[in-house]
Amino acid sequence: MHILQTEKHPLPPFYPEHARWLFLGSFPPKRQRWSMDFFYPNFQNDMWRIFGLVFFKDRNHFVDLAGKSFRKEAIIDFLIAKHIAIYDMAEEVIRHRDNASDKDLEIVKPLDITGVIDRLPDLRNIVTTGQKSTDTLISRLQLENIEVDCPKVGGHAAFSIHEREMRIYRMPSSSRAYPLSLEKKAIIYGEMFQ
Repeated sequence: MHILQTEKHPLPPFYPEHARWLFLGSFPPKRQRWSMDFFYPNFQNDMWRIFGLVFFKDRNHFVDLAGKSFRKEAIIDFLIAKHIAIYDMAEEVIRHRDNASDKDLEIVKPLDITGVIDRLPDLRNIVTTGQKSTDTLISRLQLENIEVDCPKVGGHAAFSIHEREMRIYRMPSSSRAYPLSLEKKAIIYGEMFQ
């Protein structure tokens, strides 16, 4: 009988000082799919193109076309300037297939979201970038007796924790497997930041 191995998250959380936004995916792809050592590293993932369109009206603002990679330092500088933190809802998973598809990931150790909220005193907005991260976040908050509704894609829901008013935004996945054009995703993300 084949025993499935667990995988620990390969990246440290990116929590800049004074972060007001926290983006949470589910878990990174296998390292051979990475084009850089940072979040959303797969060159086929459109997260950094979405940010390029939303903030610079240029899908390739964070893209190194020649190197088929992303400009990690430019991304980090941008995130710090915009007070955006990034991590994932899974700290440890079992990958049932050799991919990063949510349906093939079993979360063994979810993120301690209330601990993260405590660690980021300026945080007001949590953004989930896929159904698994959304479902895991909602279930973790409910385990802490925090009442929150699951927002629709493109929508948000308010909740309160430790006398802090917060919002969860449920954004469309930046994966190309999600059936929405890059431009339409950028419009939805752009509306969230307004």
